[in-house]
Amino acid sequence: MSQPVSAQPVSPSVATRDSGAPTAAELLDFVRRSAADQDLIASLPLDPEGRTWVRLKGPGGSEAWLIGWPPGTGTGWHDHAESHGAFATAAGELKENSLAVRLPASGWRTLELNEGVDRERQLGPGRGRAFGKHHVHEVLNESVSEHAVSVHAYYPPLPLIRRFSRSGEVLRLEQVERPEDWQ
Repeated sequence: MSQPVSAQPVSPSVATRDSGAPTAAELLDFVRRSAADQDLIASLPLDPEGRTWVRLKGPGGSEAWLIGWPPGTGTGWHDHAESHGAFATAAGELKENSLAVRLPASGWRTLELNEGVDRERQLGPGRGRAFGKHHVHEVLNESVSEHAVSVHAYYPPLPLIRRFSRSGEVLRLEQVERPEDWQ
């Protein structure tokens, strides 16, 4: 049986200061500055078949990545668990679909979402966004011919990523990935 989730206001840029830990706003500043660094962006090898990535040194012990997106690729629905973060597009355009609700951190496999929780944003070069922990989204390069490149940062470094499937208003937890699965 699925659990209904009501839309609640979400403040994506709120992050508490924890002994020098970077806030979501500071991560957003970092990803925007990095996305504007043309030498950094040009250093990323692009593959027409799949996403490419290079780990970057993020501010204050954060985890940061430079990611290349071939045409027609995306992440699928996921969250970054207890990490807050930010990303910015450096080249091309990315689309972010997200949910404007806070989901329970654990104890569920299937949730029924209420109407009105879906959000969509287009992020062209230089545009970015910050988000709080448990932010559920998918990021897509919908272009049929152009690569996109983006910079992402998370704090604390990602302890896990939860992957979801979505069918209409039903969100289902499918997999939990740990750092050793993607590094």
